Amino acid sequence: MNINLETLIFTLSRQFNKDIISADFQAIPLQGGTVGNVYKVTGIAETADGEKLPYRIVLKNQKKWERYGDPGSWRREYDLYASDFGVTFSDAFRWPTCYHAEINAEENEIQLWLEYIDGVTGIDLTIDMYEQAALELGRFQGKLYAEQPAVLQSLTNLSHADFMKNKYLHYRSWSVVYDYIRSEDCDFPQYVRQMLIDIDEHADEILDRIEKLPLVLCHRDFWMTNLIYADRKIVIIDWDTSGWGYLGEDLASLIADEADIDHMVEYYQRCVPAYYKGFSEYADVSPIADHCVYELILLVFGYRLVEWYLHTEEDNEKTKPIHTLQKIYEMKTGLA
Repeated sequence: MNINLETLIFTLSRQFNKDIISADFQAIPLQGGTVGNVYKVTGIAETADGEKLPYRIVLKNQKKWERYGDPGSWRREYDLYASDFGVTFSDAFRWPTCYHAEINAEENEIQLWLEYIDGVTGIDLTIDMYEQAALELGRFQGKLYAEQPAVLQSLTNLSHADFMKNKYLHYRSWSVVYDYIRSEDCDFPQYVRQMLIDIDEHADEILDRIEKLPLVLCHRDFWMTNLIYADRKIVIIDWDTSGWGYLGEDLASLIADEADIDHMVEYYQRCVPAYYKGFSEYADVSPIADHCVYELILLVFGYRLVEWYLHTEEDNEKTKPIHTLQKIYEMKTGLA
């Protein structure tokens, strides 16, 4: 990992609001893939007057890549951090502070130096933390929906409202998953297969209902590994898929995206009311008779779970997508 020492010292000077003259560092990968890498950078920084300051900071490098239906996503976090979008957050719901951001137009790469958040995330999140995340998400989206701050109109690189719809239609047109749930070789329980077929058969009507819901600013990757609970507050990372979407869209991800399968029904039962409670503090939701979260879960994750099943070799892993679909069925039927 190559770290530019001059950039690091500049960034640390902004983090500490002091004149940093030198720093050592160690970089440990946090997560990453073929197009992006995230590191936890630690060390000791030294000020001009000899003060030595331990530090922790996150370095995120993101290269250009093409996400289906969303070509600008690779640089979106840079664009958001370069804007005034940060003023829309509250103390209870926010993103990590960015101390330095740069873009290399020739290399098609962005670099973000971000606040390191020490908190609870992923599978360690409790149901109470999930519920608080849903409440604060509702408040955040409700406030923006009601107040429509000028900064929202100035954001030019956001994913479009039809992103979710187009992704579902793209999956539905893929014969590998579409034909499988209708074939005699399908290993899914009949009621699970019928649940997926019913969504397809009523998709036009369901999408029409969803598109009548309030249009809100969505994170679009609002799942447990992007959620950090720290000091009784919610911090959300990875805003590269964010854009305009429909009320409840992010909640579908919170409940169903690789969550603790055994507690998915409880997540649904507790997070949906919490979300609408938060949203209703700023905007009237009484005209909304049907919140469509269940339908959004199936549209976003139904065929994705079928794909997961078909492309998983290990027997213990193949049971997870089936189990997840069974839990989604239970959300609607009220079983537990």
